[in-house]
Amino acid sequence: MQFHSFDEVYLEGLTSGDPETEQHFHKYFSELILIKLRARQYTRQAIEDIRQETFLRVFQAVRRGTIREAERLGAYVNSVCNNVTLEFGRAGSKLTYTDSGHDDVADERVDSERELVTRERQAAVREVLKELPAKHRQLLSEAFLEERSGEEIAARMGVDRNYLRVLLFRARAQFREAMKRRRILDHS
Repeated sequence: MQFHSFDEVYLEGLTSGDPETEQHFHKYFSELILIKLRARQYTRQAIEDIRQETFLRVFQAVRRGTIREAERLGAYVNSVCNNVTLEFGRAGSKLTYTDSGHDDVADERVDSERELVTRERQAAVREVLKELPAKHRQLLSEAFLEERSGEEIAARMGVDRNYLRVLLFRARAQFREAMKRRRILDHS
């Protein structure tokens, strides 16, 4: 999966109901939500219900103009998904019954293996970040780990938003190349 950043044009496309933008949004976030909820061992039906409710709420917020910072759209979708998931958990929807009458319970080993891989990957990412120039390391940390707004980062760096996009593109490209050299990312 390739990371996608969001801007005002993208948000305007969602707000106006542009089919191409909506299709991209749906495909991009469906994949992310699926990964997130599989890790929490929800059933397919629960995942679909949570995904649909998340999209409904996000599209309602977009249409009302509630989302003001386009670059934080991903964080907003994640927060809405977390809220919907909590509501589902309170309603007792995590486990369902299959036709055979048995609980649909995930294998605990899968979660342990995923956790180990996640920890190894996080350690590798930290090592790769250390290899990057300080400017790129700081930029990536502020944008993706601290989730600061583009305006805030641009002001701190003394650059305009368009040039900030160029800097982010370069930093991400350098990060991806370093990850590929370590064989952490797929070569697709």
